[in-house]
Parts: sequence; C-alpha cells; structure tokens
Amino acid sequence: MIRTQIQLTEAQAKTIKKVAMEKGTSVAEIIRRAVENMVQSSPKMSTQERISRAIEIAGKFRSGKRNISRKHDEYLREAYGQ
Repeated sequence: MIRTQIQLTEAQAKTIKKVAMEKGTSVAEIIRRAVENMVQSSPKMSTQERISRAIEIAGKFRSGKRNISRKHDEYLREAYGQ
C-alpha cells in the first residue's frame, strides 16, 4: 500500500471516525472503501464514445411541445419547480 496524506474538515473527520467505530474498522479502511466505490462508479467509456452516444441519441425523443427552442427556459423552470 502507498501511504498518503489528506485533509478533511472537522465534520468529515468526525463522521468518518463515527462510521469506523460503528463498523468496527479503521478510518483508513473507510476511506479506502470510499475511494474504491468512487473509482468503480466512474464512467468506463472514453470521452469520444460518450460524445458519439450523445450524438446518436439526439432527436430520437419527442416532448410533444412545438415551441421548445423559444420557450426552453420556461420549460426548464417548470420541470425544476422554480
């Protein structure tokens, strides 16, 4: 294993210590698991593949609205409840 240093806020350190105690493990192990979860959930496809997939899907769905280009801000406000 490689030793490294990180800086946490007081709240983060307190929370991690509490989780470690509850799980009966070390703070380091909690941090390793969190890093592993983040690495495993990160996108595995290349940027070019993501771009290609986004371009491929463009225009395949219909909103049922005829004036999206003029009223897109209004529709977004409605969708996000603002």
